Parts: sequence; structure tokens; C-alpha cells
Amino acid sequence: MFLDHPTLTATNSFTEPDRLERLCRVYGYVAALADLAGKQTFIEKVSQLHDHKGTLIVFWHDSPTEDEKAFFTQAWSSKMGDGSTNVEHEV
Repeated sequence: MFLDHPTLTATNSFTEPDRLERLCRVYGYVAALADLAGKQTFIEKVSQLHDHKGTLIVFWHDSPTEDEKAFFTQAWSSKMGDGSTNVEHEV
């Protein structure tokens, strides 16, 4: 069992707690995509997910591949996420 999950934060999370719930759903979606793709160590690379006014910012411990970045774009643009492709990556 993996215990070092990324930190989830959001702008205005105290007044809009649904933003954190949305990040939980997106994190689960991304973890499932990585599992299906056979990327067993993928989730260890992610440090933090932050929802900044509808933009998902992904913070990484290690540089992601384009495929790994695409997992977040797919999840964020789905009905589980924000419905947009506003995703930024920080290493």
C-alpha cells in the first residue's frame, strides 16, 4: 500500500470545499489511468495537486513524461474534473 500521497490544496478551499473534493476525484482518475498504462512508479513522482481558480497545477518530485502529463489533462477535462484543459506542471 502506498502511503505518501500528494498534498491536495485549492484557492478558496475554506469557502469552496468542493474544490478539494474535485481534486480527490481527479487524483483517483489519474491513478487509475497510470495503473492501466502499467506505470507502477508514476504516482510517487507527484508531490502536490493545486486547484487555482479552475487551473490544475501539478507539482512533481521528478520530471514527468508527456504521457504522464496527459493523464492529468484527460482527468481534469473530464466530468470528474473542471471540464477544461487548464493544466500546468511544475518540477
